[in-house]
Order: sequence, then C-alpha cells, then structure tokens
Amino acid sequence: MADPSSYRPKPGQIPDSPGVYRFRDEHRRVIYVGKAKSLRQRLANYFQDLAGLHPRTRTMVTTAASVEWTVVSTEVEALQLEYSWIKEYDPRFNVKYRDDKSYPYLAVTMNEEFPRVQVMRGHKKKGVRYFGPYAHAWAIRDTVDLLLRVFPVRTCSAGVFKNASRTGRPCLLGYIGKCSAPCVDRISADDHWELADEFCDFMAGRTGTHLRRLEKQMREAAEEMEYERAARLRDDIEALKKAMEKNAVVLADATDADVIAVAEDELEAAVQIFHVRGGRVRGQRGWVTDKVEEITTGALVEHALQQLYGEETGDAVPKEVLVPALPDPVEPVQEWLTVRRGSGVSLRIPQRGDKRALMETVERNAQQALVLHKTKRASDLTTRSRALEEIAEALDLDSAPLRIECYDISHLQGDDVVASMVVFEDGLARKNEYRRFQIKGFEGQDDVRSMHEVITRRFRRYLAEKERTGEWTDAESALPDGDDPADNPAGDPVTDGAVLANGKEAPLATGLKDDEGRPKRFAYPPQLVVVDGGRPQVAAARRALDELGIDDIAVCGLAKRLEEVWLPHDDDPVVLPRTSEGLYLLQRVRDEAHRFAITYQRTKRAKRLRSGPLDDVPGLGETRKQALIKHFGSVKKLRAATLDQICEVPGIGRKTAETIAAALAQAAPPAPAVNTATGEIIEDEEPGTTAGSPGDPVTAGAPEERRGQET
Repeated sequence: MADPSSYRPKPGQIPDSPGVYRFRDEHRRVIYVGKAKSLRQRLANYFQDLAGLHPRTRTMVTTAASVEWTVVSTEVEALQLEYSWIKEYDPRFNVKYRDDKSYPYLAVTMNEEFPRVQVMRGHKKKGVRYFGPYAHAWAIRDTVDLLLRVFPVRTCSAGVFKNASRTGRPCLLGYIGKCSAPCVDRISADDHWELADEFCDFMAGRTGTHLRRLEKQMREAAEEMEYERAARLRDDIEALKKAMEKNAVVLADATDADVIAVAEDELEAAVQIFHVRGGRVRGQRGWVTDKVEEITTGALVEHALQQLYGEETGDAVPKEVLVPALPDPVEPVQEWLTVRRGSGVSLRIPQRGDKRALMETVERNAQQALVLHKTKRASDLTTRSRALEEIAEALDLDSAPLRIECYDISHLQGDDVVASMVVFEDGLARKNEYRRFQIKGFEGQDDVRSMHEVITRRFRRYLAEKERTGEWTDAESALPDGDDPADNPAGDPVTDGAVLANGKEAPLATGLKDDEGRPKRFAYPPQLVVVDGGRPQVAAARRALDELGIDDIAVCGLAKRLEEVWLPHDDDPVVLPRTSEGLYLLQRVRDEAHRFAITYQRTKRAKRLRSGPLDDVPGLGETRKQALIKHFGSVKKLRAATLDQICEVPGIGRKTAETIAAALAQAAPPAPAVNTATGEIIEDEEPGTTAGSPGDPVTAGAPEERRGQET
C-alpha cells in the first residue's frame, strides 16, 4: 500500500487548466482516469488527509504509485479524451457498466449490392442501418416476418444466395412471396435496394406514408374490380398495423428521444435506457456498475452517455435525451452530443406530462434491474470469495490469490506442440489476457520440458518489463545470463513465439512496446500459477521461477486422475474435499486452460494439413498461388512445367518462375492421395493443391488420416 504523499506533485507543478489525469499502480498499470475543469483543484482533493476521503477514493490513492496529466484546450476535449482512455486502459477504479448480454439489433446491410435484413449483435459496421436494440431476437424475427409481406427484402445468408443464383431456383421465401428473389433476377439490384430503403423508412417511424399509399392502391384495385389484389393489399395493411402495434405509443407528439434512468445504492447502480422513435418504444437496454469511486447521479449519467453515444454519430444520437439528473457542468456534455449528432441535442430533466410519466416507468425498470442483479450477485460474490479463501488456506498462502494464471500443454503424438495461458481475476475469467505459445526450444513430446520453457518465457517478459520501467535497480538481477533482449534483438526460439488470443504473434517487443499502462500485457504478475499436471510439471514450473529469481509467486498443479493438488517439494498431494468451492474453481481454471490449448493445437494442425509445396516459395502470395493452380490444375503438373509455361500465368515473371521451379525441385513429392471410399490412388493431384479447391486437403492416406489422442 503506497503513501499518496510519496508521489504527490510539488506545489505549483499542476497547471490550473482543463485536462485529463491518470493514476497508475506500481506496475505502471492505469487504475483510474478522470477529467477536470481545473487539474490543480481536482487533483488537490486526492492528496488531503486520508481520513477525510471516501473509502473507495482512499483505496484508489493508496493503490496508486504515481499520477500524470494531459492538458487540453476545452472541457469538451477533456470529455472525449477521458472516454477514449477509459476504453483503452479499462481502469479498475473507474465506473464500468457491465451489460449482462449483447443486445440484438435489426440490421439492414445497405452497403451490399443486394441488402439483407438480419439480426446482428456486437460492434456496428459502417454502411449498415440498425434498429433497436431489442430485448429478444425473437421479437425482431416476429416483426420482420410481418413486414416481409409488404417489403419482401432478402433475408438469406451469402451462401444460400450464391447457391440459389447458381441453380436458378430461389429459396422457400421466394416461392411464398416473402422475398423478391433477386438471386434469380426477379427484381433488379436498384429496385431491390429501393425496397430495402422503404423497409428502413418504415422501421425508422415514417409509417404514415406507406399506409396511405397501400390504402390508396387498395381502393383503386376495388374500383377496378380487382378484388384479389385489393384483398392482398388489405392483408398487407393489417400486417403493417400489427407490426406497429408491437411497439406501444408512449409519446403522442411522435418524439425521437432516449430516456435514461438510474437506480443506485451505496455500492452499485443500475442504468436503464428506453429508445423512443416516432413516439414508440423501439428498444430497451440496461447496465449495472460497481460504484468504485465516490460519484453523484449526474456523474453516473455522464458516464452512461459516454457509454451509449461514444461510438455513435448522426441519427443514432437522438434530438432529445431525457435524464434523471444533469451532469455538472452540463454544457460540455451537451456540446459533445451535438458534435456527434451533427445538429442540436437537448439534454434535460422531464418535469411533467407524458415524458415525466415515461421517465417514471424507466426508473421502475432500473430499480427492478438493480434488485435482480443484487439477488444474483450476492450468491456469486459469496461463492467466489469462499473459493479463493479455501485455496489460500489449502496452499498456505499469505492472502487470497486474486489473480490466477493456469498453463497447459497440448499436442498430437508430439506434433504441433503448443501451450496456453489463461487468467482468472477475482474468480472470473479475463479472456482478453489469455495467451498462446508455440513450443520452439525443441522438437518432440516432453510435457515437463515444454512447461519449463513456457513458464520461463512468460516470466522472463515480466522481469524485462520490471527492468525497463526501473523497478529493478540492478539490470543483471532482472534477467538470467544470455537472456537480455538487447543481446538478442531478433528473439531466440525460447524468448519469442507467444501468440495473443486473437491469433497474432506476440514477440518480446510486443509485451514491452507500450509505456501507457494498457492491461493486455505479460507484465502483471499473478499470485498463483496453476499447471495442468502432477508433480513433474509442478517441479518444472517451480524450477523455471527459481532460475529467474522469482520467489514471491506460488505454484501448484492439478492432476486429472484424482483431482489432487500438488505443491513443489511435497511428497504427498493436497486433497481438497469434493464439495470444496476452491477445488471447483481450480477445476474451472484447469479446464479453461485445456480448452484454450487444444483449440489452438487443432487450429495449428489444420493449417499445417492445408499447406502445400507452394507455401514454401518466398514472395509468392495467395492470389498468385491460386492463379498457378487454376492454370495448371495441380502442383504435379506445375512441377513438370517449363519456365516458359510458368511465365504464361498472369503476374508470374521470369525471376519468380525460376524461384518456383527451384523450390518445387527441392521439395520431395508427397505420398499419393487416396480415395478412401474406393481405395483408388489419385495420380493427378497432390494434397492441399487441387484445382477445384486451392489449399484444401484431398482425402489422403497421409497426415490427416493419422489418429491419436490429443493432450
């Protein structure tokens, strides 16, 4: 625990101007981001007598080890920079709204040649029009099913669309009149796009125009005695009205507004938002947050507005936002919303009438959400706390292991050996901090040696980061001999090769390149390292830490056979009761590490099996590889081709042709492919390089047919 006076800035050092400040902990991780109209006045509040601070603020300033700030010109710039840094650093002491689900939207892909109506979740994409969010996906599908009578827009996937285009037969919706079937040219691309645009207009609330148009067409059809057509139009009108009835009218003046309400207690707060478009409730969403700092209702509203509109522009930001309390000051927030919309935005508290009544309804929803969350959270927090306490007691730790890292090795009969690292904080998975490793120090199957390599590589990065940030005064004490990154800038087979959870390679420089305290890094140490295995794996992990001079991190292993917990230097395992919450948490951590490792191992194996001889040709990209296979039909025929014949392929010059011929001459021809159904040897094709599917393996009697147990 740090003393705030140890890092308090000197008098007069802090500027008296708008800006954004960041508190960092001893590991240089950003733990709090805030903004201020006057940095000097705001930061002075943190360095008063600790007894006068709110308990949560006191915890934050004693956890921090330094503070820094950035001066900006206006409060609006400070608001925008604060939002960007909170999104980037994910500070543990900032208000963070935890949404319990990913809300579905009704999306129309207007950026495609033939727009598609579908349900979408997650991040919004450019060129796609969104409506919602909705509470349930089935509500979207019910609405779309009604509207397809009038607006028969495409709803099928790209694969179904292409298959229908190839066969010349539309899907079932095309036959029953709920799709205009652009796949078989029943409607032109321009006409279909206009149909999708009309669908969007109706969903945006401009319903009157379409209803009046259909009613006029129905009367004209009846006057011309086209009664069947008039009946169809009548049914279309009823379908539109029924779709409209699914969203109750709450504001008679057809207002576009978002209504935000907050329910809070001393520890937590729930936020509910109703999206009102055209006077009707078009969607609803909600968040729950821990109040890890002393914060007012107005400040909670400000954070909710940042969360809600930080990535939105244009009409996604409504003309009117109704809130229970105004941020202080309100002008910068209102100006920020105006900039994001591109026109004026009214931010106010409703006082009377329909809008006040709607606000009360949203407040009741927020209160119910908070009660429901606390009911679920009480049991969850109690269970996780008990599990961590049981682990600490069983392993004789000084305190509960708030951060646990687990490692597992996976391979298939010694091939494609990989390892995984998963992270649990406060008993919950932190998937953005998962890491994957390729074992490069040796070849073959040796789980103990692999575990030693992975632990060494992970914590060598940790020590290198401590040295880089100045936490180690003696550089030689930070890294073992021969492991200094400065002596090996390219990275040897042991110091590089870690892979991020998104599949990108993470060389040593990746973990160290950032001075900004981002949480996705190797530099944050765990209190407990768990390895999947028994005494040999535990001994290897402990030996790796001892060789690096790390003695403040506990190590244990969980063996699958009897779920025994092994500790270094102990002859007998620790046996936790089968009903123990601590054992259950260790099993979850171990199983997650196994899942993550075997998923990576299968991906790596599949990629290897899909590779062909052309993958080893330097400078030959995927496009030109496919062009070669398409031209010659197979690698076997390409291997037999002359240089002049290779040069006939578009994009292949003389020098490239020579490189291809030399590479193929050095590569030994693989075993012949075999049709497993007939036993026939396929002479004209090589696995992974057929003309019909470049890069896909043919059924062959070679690596992909080998079967073995994955570990």
